[in-house]
This record gives sequence, structure tokens and C-alpha cells, in this order.
Amino acid sequence: MTEWKPKHNQWAIALTVTLATFMEVLDTSIANVALPHIAGSLGATPDESTWVLTSYLVSNAVILPISAWLATVLGRKRFYMSCVAIFGLSSVLCGAAPTLGMLILFRILQGVGGGGLAPSEQAILADTFTPAQRGMAFAVYGMAVVVAPAIGPTIGGWITDNFSWRWIFYINVPVAIASLFLTHRLVEDPPYLTEVRKKASGIKVDYIGLALITVAVGCLQVVLDKGQEADWFSAWWITTFVVVAITSLTVWIFWEARHPFPIVNVKLFKKRNFAVAMFFTFMLGMVLFGTTVIIPQFLEVLLGYPAVKAGEALAGGGLAMLVMMPVSGMLVSRMDPRLMMACGFAGTASSLYFMTTHWTLGLDFHTAFMMRTLQAVSLPFIFLPSNTLAYVGVAREQNNQVSGMNAFVRNIGGSIGIAMITTLLTRQGQKHTSYLASHAIPGSAAFDQMVNGFSSTYRHGGSGPGLATQQAYARVYQMIEGQASAMAYVDVLSYMSILVAMLIPFVLLMRRGKPGGAAPAAH
Repeated sequence: MTEWKPKHNQWAIALTVTLATFMEVLDTSIANVALPHIAGSLGATPDESTWVLTSYLVSNAVILPISAWLATVLGRKRFYMSCVAIFGLSSVLCGAAPTLGMLILFRILQGVGGGGLAPSEQAILADTFTPAQRGMAFAVYGMAVVVAPAIGPTIGGWITDNFSWRWIFYINVPVAIASLFLTHRLVEDPPYLTEVRKKASGIKVDYIGLALITVAVGCLQVVLDKGQEADWFSAWWITTFVVVAITSLTVWIFWEARHPFPIVNVKLFKKRNFAVAMFFTFMLGMVLFGTTVIIPQFLEVLLGYPAVKAGEALAGGGLAMLVMMPVSGMLVSRMDPRLMMACGFAGTASSLYFMTTHWTLGLDFHTAFMMRTLQAVSLPFIFLPSNTLAYVGVAREQNNQVSGMNAFVRNIGGSIGIAMITTLLTRQGQKHTSYLASHAIPGSAAFDQMVNGFSSTYRHGGSGPGLATQQAYARVYQMIEGQASAMAYVDVLSYMSILVAMLIPFVLLMRRGKPGGAAPAAH
């Protein structure tokens, strides 16, 4: 049988499908910096405004695992264009929202549209390019995914300061229109998908599977987003949501494994490469999303960097991945992907360990920039080979399933990673504060010398003797808290370094596959 080739230029198709995900990822990072403005404009508290992010993540997480099934039933191109249209329309509604409740409702709708974009694009690229070209094609796609969150906060801050937070949603409209036009003209479903869709026309909708995964993912996402605020299992509703999530997920797995037409083909996990690749994606989602959160948090909260400056410190990582993605894309078809992954894990673990030796309250901007850059250099050597090997032994009819599961597992790993890291920072900070405070004993020469020094400074500043002493004690405690927090960050980075290093032997579980034989998914 003659191998199918698209009618239009492959790279034009690659740029077309990358456009919408760039829009979606950019919008997510832009919204983060606009939360205070949204809260003030709509009369909401800062805590209430975070539901603007949480609502999007929940609906996004729900649609990801079922996107492959929807693409099969509706047709991949039609499903993809529907997602772009929903995202664009909901962006208009978000920008015009008169109340916080309406904004949250429209963000849920936007998450539904955004959740179906990345899996569809990855599967489209897997079918569009030949095996020899796929590494570079997904590297180009990966660069766009990397650039968007890197420039998002800067663009979002500029738009919010100079116009209105509503324009962070309105700017999606022309991009969505352009994406719809180009997709209609350039993208097409390959013949085998048409055949699969014909066979799927008689499939009954798995309403029970849909309900179970919706409940499981929704409850899990709410727990991960709000667990730390509620002190986890000390809140009855967190415990209830966890029980419901675990029960629903367990029943869903057994249900899908036995259903004749499952919305998610959980039997793919019987394939060794696929299962190991999803494990890597989950673990790296934890590390990647976690470091993206804690690094700017450290710079802003402990070192007093403005948000824009903290964003600039992260930009080095984006630039590093921008350069290394094409390199990884070229190498993945020329050498053993497992060796690339081992080197990537070793490089990431080493860079995280290196960060622990410099992550102090005396950290300067240049060092922070370079350490983040060094950490990001190795990541493309993990993502591209891992996603390539995930397709070894998987029929092309399952491309949508692999792409959807890859994005879903990465996002869930990121959510769990952020929740775990936030909790660890709090608990380790409390432990170190208690330890340091127990050694700050009044009467000891070092402690009294520090208090007297601060007290003298405050007296020279105009404070009375009593007030100066109080201010000196407060300053010492502030220093203890700062040092304890810095030590907590070092602990978390150490744990992540060990975790990544422990993944190296697992690359041996994967089969290399025949060159050009398997279709890879994207980052």
C-alpha cells in the first residue's frame, strides 16, 4: 500500500497546528500575572480570583484523557477546529465577563477547548511527517510550547498595565481566526482515520466512562489546587474529594479495560515502552512544573525581585530549550534514544544538585539566570526521545490515544508536583525555623551581640531604647525565617535531584525500536 502524504507543505502544517497551542499556553501564563487586577476589577478577594486558574485547569484536565475518543468519533480535523473555535469564542466571553462567577464559567468552557488542542496537534504531526523528519518537526513544535510561557508574563504585564486585563483574552480572537482559516485550508485527515471513523460511527457513547473520569479528575484537581490552603486532610471536604477521586479512578480503569468501545484505551499500558514513557512523563511533569513555580517564588518572596525581573531570570531556561530542541530533534533519529534519555536525566539531576550549592539568600541575578539555563539544557534530551519511544509497537490508529494520554499524564504530574512541593516547602520551612530558633538563645554571646547591634542601629534611626530592642528581636526572627525558607528550598531541590537520578536505570526497560518504524508524539 502506498504511504499517504499530505497535499500541502508539511512544515506549513506544522506551523499551523503549532499556532493554536502557542495561543493556549500563552494565555495560561498571561492570566497568572493579571489575577490581582481581575480581583480588583470584579470585587473579588485574591483567594477567590485563583479560581480563574483552577477552573481552567480542571476542565482542561477532564478533556485531555477523552480527547482521543472525541477525535475518533468526530474526525480529528473537525474536533481540532471545534476546539479552536470554542477557545476563541470563550476568550471573547471571558474578556466581557461582568462578574467573577461568569468569568469562572467561561474559563471552564475555555479549558474544554484548550484541552483538546495539544493531543490533536501531536497526532496530526505524527501522521504528517515521515519517521526521519518527526524528531525535527516535534522540536519546532516544542520550541513554540517553550517560548509561550517564557514571554507570557511579560506580555501579560504590559497589556494589563497599559490597557486592561480583559485584553489578555481578547488577543486570542485574531489568532483563533487565523488558526481556523489555515487549518481548514492545509490540514486533512489521513485515509486510515476516515476508515476508523466509519467503524466508530456505530459505537455507543460510553457515558459511564465519561462520568467516572470527569468526577475523578475534577475532584483530584480541586484537591491538588486547594489542599495546601485547607491543610490537606484536616479538612473533611478534602478527605471526601480524595476518596471520591480514588474510587472513581479505580472503577473507571476496570470499566474501560472491559468496555468494547472505551473512551481511553487503558490496555496500551500493557505495552512496555508506552507504560515506561508515561511514567517518565509523569515524573518529569512534577519536576518541570515544580521548578517553574519555586524558582520565581524564591526570587520574588525571599530576594525581593519584582515579577518582571524574576521572569527574566527564567528566560534563560526558555532560551536554552529553544536552542537544544532542534539539536535533540536531529539526534533522536541518529543515535539510541535511550542513551539520550540517560544523559538527559544525568544532566538534569546534576544541574538540580548544583543549584542546591548556590541557592542562598545571597544569590545574585546572574547566578540564578545561569543555573536555570543549565537546568533546562538537558530537558529536550528527555522529552523527545521518551515520546518517540512511546510509539514503538503502537498501531497508528492509536496515535490519538498516545498523544492524549501523554498530555494528560504530564499535566497531572505537574499538578501533583506543585502540590507536593508547596507542602514540602511549608513543612520543611517550619522544621528549620524551629531548629534555628532553638539555637537563638538570649544570653549567648553571638545572639546578644546580634541583638545589640541591631538595637544600636534602630536607636540611631530615632527609635527609643524599648522600641529599638523590640525591633532588633523582630529583625532577628525575620532573619531566622528567611534562612529557614532558603534551607527548605534547598531541601526540595535536593529531593528532586535524587528523584531524577533514580530514573536513569529505567531507560533500560524501553525497547529502542526499528529506525523509522514508530511515530513519535510531541513534547
